[in-house]
Amino acid sequence: MKIPPSIDDRLHVTPRRAIVGAVTTTIACVIPTFLVGGLAVQISDELEFDPAGLGLAVATYFGVGALASVPSGWLAERIGPAATAYAGIAVSAASLAGIAVTGSFAGLLALLAFAGVANALGQLASNAVLAAHVPLRRQGLSFGLKQSAIPIATLLSGLAVPTVALTVGWRWAFALAAALAAAAGLLVPRQGGGLRRGVRERAGRATGPLVVVGAAAMVAAGSANALGTFLVDSAVAGGLAPTAAGLALTAGGAICGTSRIVGGWLADRHAQGHIAFVAGCVGLGAIGVALLAVPHGAFLAVGVLLGFGLGWSWPGLLNYAVVRLHPQAPAAATSITQTGIYAGGCLGPLAFGATAADVGYPTAWLGAATSMVLAAALMLVGWRLLVGHPTTARVG
Repeated sequence: MKIPPSIDDRLHVTPRRAIVGAVTTTIACVIPTFLVGGLAVQISDELEFDPAGLGLAVATYFGVGALASVPSGWLAERIGPAATAYAGIAVSAASLAGIAVTGSFAGLLALLAFAGVANALGQLASNAVLAAHVPLRRQGLSFGLKQSAIPIATLLSGLAVPTVALTVGWRWAFALAAALAAAAGLLVPRQGGGLRRGVRERAGRATGPLVVVGAAAMVAAGSANALGTFLVDSAVAGGLAPTAAGLALTAGGAICGTSRIVGGWLADRHAQGHIAFVAGCVGLGAIGVALLAVPHGAFLAVGVLLGFGLGWSWPGLLNYAVVRLHPQAPAAATSITQTGIYAGGCLGPLAFGATAADVGYPTAWLGAATSMVLAAALMLVGWRLLVGHPTTARVG
């Protein structure tokens, strides 16, 4: 029997509308943690926490995101990405507003945990809408654009240092971000429910290989997340002025956003090898992370260029590769690898912050670089397992 078209099919969401909605949803749902990282110097002075405390704050955010990732993928497949995106945006805006008025470090932790749920909801909703409404020949670019939303959030956080935090105060930066996040709901493309029952029943995924890839992503993200979280505080600790450190973070966000878009554009021109390319980016990015151990002059410039430009350029490409291998269940499949990324975002900053507080930032950056090399090797193992699995599409 012929299956009637779904509400989503009849609404004819255009690829452009899908991409705009995915990008704005992602920015709205990830801005809390990056704003905390960018304004860490000002926030820590008032709420009284050190680099280890900053690591704990970011770990809380990503730890909750890891726990919420698979349920969020399940939700997006069943109630539809639009409703899931609305929920993520609402939760993120509420958490930003709460941070703007919180008076304690404990309150900050609780609100970042709340925001972690928003991140999972927004990311998986965006993945589902891109898979459903963007042609395969343009999905690499679309996922690159969507993931560029995260470095854009980093860029905005860096700009918030000289323009808001050092003028009217860090709390106003969060209040403004809350208003802008809420406004992002206006750009979410309206859709119907989730996948049709027949599609859901046939959906399968290569869970074992995806777990290996997710583990590699966890190790890589654990190190790469330190870029957006600790770069400003590390540079200031090394003698750089707060304004210059904020601008370095802004430059890193711009470089990362550009590299994610270019990487997605290139992926659309190659049918295979996307996860292997991710491994190469992670391995080469480790060089830049190692150079951040010397936060001055050319070392800082090259470290930011390679660290952000390669070491943190790959999440969009990884999402695209997983969706391409699992077109029948994009949100469910990417929820597994997103769990790895979020787990890395939890454990990495926690370990990095504790290391920096104990033995200093240079040692912490060198440790992060070593972890990225190991992650690249594990990613290659996962790639070989994934492309040979019987449930995946014959690409990779």
